[in-house]
Amino acid sequence: MSGTNQRIDGQRLWDSLTAMARHGATPKGGVRRLTLTDIDKAARDDFRSQCEALGLTVRVDAIGNMFARREGRDPTRLPVLFGSHLDSQPSGGKYDGALGVMAGMEVMRTLHDLNITTDAPLELVNWTDEEGSRFGLSLMGSGTWAGVYPIERSYALPDQQGVTVEQALKEIGYQGEHPAAPFPADAYFELHIEQGPILEAAGQLIGIVTGAQAQVWWDARVIGQDSHAGTTPPSTRRDALVAAAQVISLVDGLMRDRGEEGRGTVGFLKVEPNSRNVIPGEVRFSIEFRHPDSADIAGLARDFPAMAAAVVAETGCKLELTQVLHYDAQPFDAECVALVEQAAQRLGYPARRMVSGAGHDAVYVARRMPAAMIFCPCKDGLSHNEAESIEPAEAEAGCQVLFEAVVARASRGLRDGG
Repeated sequence: MSGTNQRIDGQRLWDSLTAMARHGATPKGGVRRLTLTDIDKAARDDFRSQCEALGLTVRVDAIGNMFARREGRDPTRLPVLFGSHLDSQPSGGKYDGALGVMAGMEVMRTLHDLNITTDAPLELVNWTDEEGSRFGLSLMGSGTWAGVYPIERSYALPDQQGVTVEQALKEIGYQGEHPAAPFPADAYFELHIEQGPILEAAGQLIGIVTGAQAQVWWDARVIGQDSHAGTTPPSTRRDALVAAAQVISLVDGLMRDRGEEGRGTVGFLKVEPNSRNVIPGEVRFSIEFRHPDSADIAGLARDFPAMAAAVVAETGCKLELTQVLHYDAQPFDAECVALVEQAAQRLGYPARRMVSGAGHDAVYVARRMPAAMIFCPCKDGLSHNEAESIEPAEAEAGCQVLFEAVVARASRGLRDGG
């Protein structure tokens, strides 16, 4: 470790989180900051101005990812990256993603205030569209950057109004000139709220994240026949919503078969024609499974489509499934994880090793460079909700660990800048 006793400013971090939450603030105390909207643009502009006030050089790539660079002492060293995302769910909380970005800003401010220059350059990242709530592709910015998604595919994705990613980038002025592609870098660190109940229940301040679990997602479309609710007898009905409900029940059952480690969710549902006295003729919905075991998810990716199709066929309807993503469990770099663990131990914070239940930008970034994550607790494990809440001391502890890990990775010992 660096061997310093330098501390970040916890109150300044909290104030910056509060200020960022004004972009897209909701009456219930959360945020609605959908990616590539005017509200997202305002948050991005704010982020850029804060970075430039610190003398950081901000560049934007073709998918809108933002990189704010602080030069290091040694021009031959690769940069150490850290950050998260500023976009939110439609009814999201103040801290999901924003904590990692604003904690990264606080790391930069602390180094600036103390006139500290690390050996390696540092880059603070705001990834585009981590949530996937507007265009339907989670981790779009980091996934495009990492080469998981061809940029042509990402550009063509439409929102519910038919606006494509490329159009939205141009409209808010964040289709950057730099390629959305990996560049040489030393490591990546990401601070995030846990979005689960484990740390709070155990009374621990820091989660040392060793990796993320495997996932498979589908977009589903059930096709039946819309017809009059009062005149169509049971024998001739092809109710798409009933068929969809059978699939949803199947998802829930397969999840529960896997015990407490199983995850299976349908979070989006759109019914057509969505009229009180019309039998639904079409239903579109999302399906996802998650599990720490890659083999388990691979088995679901192989077997679930046939299982779901059989359930739907019994209702006289048809099922279309389009796989959106499938990735194995992603382990994080052992040396980066060790830096996080050493920081927590040195600072005296109660901590534990754990696997991330959620997908994060670090999952795709880890395919291109060593990476690790830091978790801090959130109240009742609640996230993707306007009531999402953390304590100032929890944010400060997570940021301090981030500071220690980043500085340790980027320096061979701290020296005053000059």
